[in-house]
Amino acid sequence: MNTAMKLSGFALGLAAVFGAAYGVGQVAGPVTPAAESRHDDTMAGHGDTGHGTEAGASGRLPGGLLVSDRGYTLVPVTAPSGEFAFRIAGPDGGPVTAYDVAHDRRMHLIVARRDLSGFRHVHPEQDPDGTWRVAAPFGGPGVWRAFADFTPTGGEPLTLGVDVTVPGALTDRPLPPPATSTTVDGYTVTLAGSPQPGRTAQLTLTVSRDGAPVTDLEPYLGAYGHLVALRQGDLAYLHVHPDGAPGDGRTPPGPAVTFRAEVPSAGAYRLYLDFKHGGVVRTAEFTVLADAATAPTGSPAPTPNAPAPTGAAEHGEPGHGHD
Repeated sequence: MNTAMKLSGFALGLAAVFGAAYGVGQVAGPVTPAAESRHDDTMAGHGDTGHGTEAGASGRLPGGLLVSDRGYTLVPVTAPSGEFAFRIAGPDGGPVTAYDVAHDRRMHLIVARRDLSGFRHVHPEQDPDGTWRVAAPFGGPGVWRAFADFTPTGGEPLTLGVDVTVPGALTDRPLPPPATSTTVDGYTVTLAGSPQPGRTAQLTLTVSRDGAPVTDLEPYLGAYGHLVALRQGDLAYLHVHPDGAPGDGRTPPGPAVTFRAEVPSAGAYRLYLDFKHGGVVRTAEFTVLADAATAPTGSPAPTPNAPAPTGAAEHGEPGHGHD
């Protein structure tokens, strides 16, 4: 378990998001590739944590923007109604079947609607032929981004992404405004700290219930909390874990979970905190702004064309859940 893992750097000024758009016949029906884009390993990938990318000198894009990276490709496959299925094709073109365990699992699948109104973190099961299957994780009509987060045995950690379109009446929802507190299933989660472009910031999320601090958070995938951050617009993906680990003799099981975050670009981000209590995993969501006014001289500009967040935060939108 790595400690003090960063939300690593974002590549800026992207002319296009390298990925693929896939149509789904029904909410959980067969998946038909519409287009595919590949990128070689000199252009994109992760930092050595496996849940982020290094900015600047490495020249690599953030995780999840590419369908193919360093010889590995995310390939959706036809699945029965009620399932989403995919394979990871390796450098030899064949399906990858051997994966390292990372955070108690060999494959993490995160899906988010393009407007950031739906989110799920699930764990597919692998067939002997290398196909990964999971009950359809998409919560309703819309364009979703599916992120496969994994480490092939003998390789580097990767996050590959692909778009999946679920047909139906599509209504974009505005991004909720920035907030420092949110509620989910009777729990209140409070955020202290804010990301600052170009420098490391401490983000502390504190969990309470009925006004009392929760001091008995339960380990979930080897941690007291998991944080996913998605940048509005291109959905650059970052997945980090907090300081410390359960059972290390120094990390209390709540109420506070602390992360260290570094974002080099100004703009709006959506944070999703997974925490477990009473045997149930819940997700607290926040919109945060990285303010260009606080950035050091020479830090990158905001993401182009990212609208200012509006609207009210809600829980219970389609797509919030775990497996």
